[in-house]
Amino acid sequence: MEPEEARALVRSTGLAGWQIQGRWDPLMVVRAEGSRFWDAQGREYLDFSSQQVAANLGYGNRSVTEALVAQARQLPYLSPSFASPIRAELCRALGSVVPPGLHHYFFSSSGTEANEAALKMARGGTQRRRVVARTRSYHGSTAAALSVSGDLRRRTVEPTQSVAGTVFAPDCYCYRCPFGLEYPSCGVACAEYVDELIERTGDVAAMIVEPVVGTNGVLVPVPEYLPKIRAITRAHDVWLIADEVMTGWGRVGEWFAVDRYGVVPDLLTTAKGLTGAMAPLGLTAASDRVVAAWQDRYLPIGHTYEAHPLTLAPAVAAIGEYRRWDLLAKSRRDGDYLLQRLREIQTRHVSIGEVRGLGLFAAVELVRNRATKAPFNTEEDRRNGRPLVAEAVARAMMAEGVYCMAWVSHLIVAPPLIIDRDELDRGLEVLDRALAVADAESEERPG
Repeated sequence: MEPEEARALVRSTGLAGWQIQGRWDPLMVVRAEGSRFWDAQGREYLDFSSQQVAANLGYGNRSVTEALVAQARQLPYLSPSFASPIRAELCRALGSVVPPGLHHYFFSSSGTEANEAALKMARGGTQRRRVVARTRSYHGSTAAALSVSGDLRRRTVEPTQSVAGTVFAPDCYCYRCPFGLEYPSCGVACAEYVDELIERTGDVAAMIVEPVVGTNGVLVPVPEYLPKIRAITRAHDVWLIADEVMTGWGRVGEWFAVDRYGVVPDLLTTAKGLTGAMAPLGLTAASDRVVAAWQDRYLPIGHTYEAHPLTLAPAVAAIGEYRRWDLLAKSRRDGDYLLQRLREIQTRHVSIGEVRGLGLFAAVELVRNRATKAPFNTEEDRRNGRPLVAEAVARAMMAEGVYCMAWVSHLIVAPPLIIDRDELDRGLEVLDRALAVADAESEERPG
């Protein structure tokens, strides 16, 4: 099949998630290697966002590929009611990387399913109905996971499908503090608010957080925030769920973001980088406390592809590759360099309100006016298909051979952890030039 024929067939028959269907016009990608991918015309692109912050190991990792092929030859599928050698290998490998005490594992097919399972375990295990989530969160596309998400995707489906019981707390978002306060004199009011919220709401089973908010802006909390949240949830006997779907697997310079804050949740969910995105695997890791609540009760989770051998084998290999390449330390080093360079770029562009990040996970927030912090676009603009300035910047980068993820009014810079310094510099140079598109739309005049 010719490339254009194939692209037309995908476009005419495929249903694209989170897209206005009539406007979907996908690029035909035919191969990938390292930190780059190529389209059907042979044009090369540097991946500056690991696709959807997932391809942490880049593309074509030989060890992960060989593990997948070997497993396909030996045991390609098994009902989850059986044990297998590869399941045992992965459980042993996870025991050395997840936070201490989280040594009970449920394997699913995505981060969404991992969160769905965690929510079901928390509500059923505590026999309480409500969950505290945050206003800028995203936890997945299925009913319960989407109901605890704070962004436009929940509001899009809420009129027709939702799970009741979520109460929302503000994020730790110092650039746009919902209380109008400043750190550190604020006393971390966004965390203290949760104490009152749980007390006054009652019937709270769990609080779910992205330790560093992902798609909705890479919101890095102040050092005290997560420890305070952990102390508050523990005082109220509320289970804490850490959604590490994006932030896990070296993305922020540790195995998991909670490790950077010295916090151990009751449940941890992850996916994406668990296999380097080379197989669809989700993980829900639970503490003894969680499992004790179900020890003599029927646990209502599971599906056909639970603990699928072809997803477990790449995960074992991927954990080995993170270690072999010392990618956690590399993420910390490169992350410091990335943030330094982004701050330099910020000084040249009136359209940048803030840059922030942790490890190789950063955001460039675009604003129409730096004094008022007015964004170029809103979530409603995206939902209604209006032109977005951030997407215009991303298109300008794509025209120069760099793919960067845009969402509403910010860009997400999260390249594969294997990216080399020359590639990182090239991506940043292209970003620097492309930001002229946003500067031209600013209420301020460049330079």
